[in-house]
Amino acid sequence: MTSLAQLQAVASGVAQPLATVRHCHLAEAPLVMVPLKLAGEAAAPLAVMLGSDPGSPTLLVVPQPRNRDQRFAFAADLARVALKYIESSRGQVEELPPGKEGEERIRYSDAPQLLVPNRGGVAFLRMLGRSTRFRRTDGPYAVEPSVPVLGRWLTWFTDRYDHPGSCLLLTMTETLRLHWATGQSALEDGNLAALVGWIDPPQGLTGPQAAAVAEDPLATPPAGPTTDPGFDNEVLAPAVAAYDAARGPARDRAEERVRAVLETQLAPTWELMWRAVGLLRGLPEGASVPQRWERDRDSFTYFHQTFGEAYPQARRDSPVRAAKRLHDMERAQDAYDAQRAFDDPLVMAEHRLNGLAFGGEVTGCDPTRKDESGKRPKLRPHVWVRTADPVRLDPGTTVCSAANPKIKGTVVEIGPDGAVLVELTGGMGRKLTPEPGTVPQVGDRVVFTSLTLGSFGPSRFPDKENTPWTHGGPPADYEPTDDDAAEDWS
Repeated sequence: MTSLAQLQAVASGVAQPLATVRHCHLAEAPLVMVPLKLAGEAAAPLAVMLGSDPGSPTLLVVPQPRNRDQRFAFAADLARVALKYIESSRGQVEELPPGKEGEERIRYSDAPQLLVPNRGGVAFLRMLGRSTRFRRTDGPYAVEPSVPVLGRWLTWFTDRYDHPGSCLLLTMTETLRLHWATGQSALEDGNLAALVGWIDPPQGLTGPQAAAVAEDPLATPPAGPTTDPGFDNEVLAPAVAAYDAARGPARDRAEERVRAVLETQLAPTWELMWRAVGLLRGLPEGASVPQRWERDRDSFTYFHQTFGEAYPQARRDSPVRAAKRLHDMERAQDAYDAQRAFDDPLVMAEHRLNGLAFGGEVTGCDPTRKDESGKRPKLRPHVWVRTADPVRLDPGTTVCSAANPKIKGTVVEIGPDGAVLVELTGGMGRKLTPEPGTVPQVGDRVVFTSLTLGSFGPSRFPDKENTPWTHGGPPADYEPTDDDAAEDWS
């Protein structure tokens, strides 16, 4: 389906939809961040434009990025804006039912959401978080108290970015590609201006023409965090050199010049980001999106409530925590893939073409059939489905209804004429007569899939104190050191 949509995009000159619903949560007022870093440095901040109001962005600039004091002054300014946004995004406190051990639970009714142009923006925030969360607020090279707080929050956001289905930190290029297919390569889709040009070309232009305009750094500066080499050499370097050479009032004027030239690089991407937000808001939200946002709010609530009770996040996970994290991410990916397919017929169509699902018309049905081979009879209706899809599921495979995933069954037989016999095993009620509407009738159009919610079950891991010797044995308690704060940019 994706390849077909790309071919259709080439033929029509405009991007084609890959989804009928929006598969991500969009906050009413997300914090959009467009960062730039100094060329040749790992993560030396140069500037950032951020805000939650399209009409009033905040521009923060480091006039001399190689100056350590200016970098951390920039981090303090960024902290003031970002932490204020985080605190204002909590919403009301919701009381939840007690947990398994009877403990009281709460959840904030909302959570902060960061939007950046691309993966490079995530990498920048990750490095900035690592470079600031261990900084000392007293002694030599002390920084403002808000700087390490910002570092811990940025680390948390970038960790959640790795969690499939999480919407606390989104990259605009990846989010748009999830919903539209263009006629260009995946590498070219990494250019936000070109991608938006394909999806929503300006009046009188086709997608390829709009993308060609986006390739000109003078017309459309890069979305960052890396700047255009021509801009670096011909505009930025002279402005920074003039700032270094200036003294007194002339330095203030030189700093304003640096701010002005950097604003020309950030403003077009700022407008593109909000234009992309508008495109995404035009799609209805998928049915499973609120459920995933609840998990994000749970994570935000827990981190916020326990923020002052632990050291900053360690640079490396312990063996047990790393295994738990990997397992949680695999479970989340499994659930995310299934939820998207159940929410969206276009996504499900991709699985039908791959043979993981099949759809067709019900040609036969025995809704009251019972399996009496055991001690007690069980309701086991049979449903025959005639399909033209390439079914690549073996007999015995567990499937469920795409319309109602609670209705589960087993593939019994696949006939040569495209008929598939499915035995329904669950989701029809607890009686020997199925609940009305649970068993498809002859003539109904149905879709069954091997994608099932919760198929990736939980697993148990040992406590940290019981870490096996094969993984180094129980690790020592983590305590931050000065070496933890050492990063390439510092």
